[in-house]
Amino acid sequence: MLKADLHTHTYFSPDSLTSPEKYVQACVNRRINCAAVTDHNAIGGALAVEKLASFKVIIGEEVESSEGEIIGLFLQEEMPAGLSPEETVRRIKEQGGLVCIPHPFDRLRGTRLAEAALMRILPQVDIIEALNARTTRRRDNEHAARFAQEHGLAMSAGSDAHSARELGRACVEMPDFEGPREFLQALREGRIVGRLSSPLVHLWSRWAWLRRRLGWRPAG
Repeated sequence: MLKADLHTHTYFSPDSLTSPEKYVQACVNRRINCAAVTDHNAIGGALAVEKLASFKVIIGEEVESSEGEIIGLFLQEEMPAGLSPEETVRRIKEQGGLVCIPHPFDRLRGTRLAEAALMRILPQVDIIEALNARTTRRRDNEHAARFAQEHGLAMSAGSDAHSARELGRACVEMPDFEGPREFLQALREGRIVGRLSSPLVHLWSRWAWLRRRLGWRPAG
């Protein structure tokens, strides 16, 4: 059985201070044996974690489309930012990847995918993130879970961690898998577990972004 955190970040995201080395050690400490690394508009962090990790790593990317964020999972190549949602989804699918919509109804998150865009690309969506630990209002996660159920979509969960201490706050306990298709089936058989992070983690992300702007880089 896997304990899978399916929305995480490393230092390759601009508002994170988690190096690949610290990331891997935190996962080991928390018995996370499957992680989707989904840095903003980059897969370098995911590839770095994959080289270091003894556990299963899914290469992902949280892509900033022209109308909000879309996660691609099982990617082979880095996705460009700024494309339309339709083009973003098309390019994810061309790689054999899966389309996941993170924090779709988080009313405090300006980066969420616009609802009109979500409805346009819905036939191509594979997964709805039903529990995001960084979502401040529990009801917004509940809305996402209901939406996934109504539309027959698989549900994921992730810490959305930007620091090592956040990893594992939200996970899916699920069977092992090989490849995207088996992953989707395992996700449907899985159980979402976890809790919300403190709202203070958003202040940590802002501090991390400011330190990056000042040229500070964390040690491994």
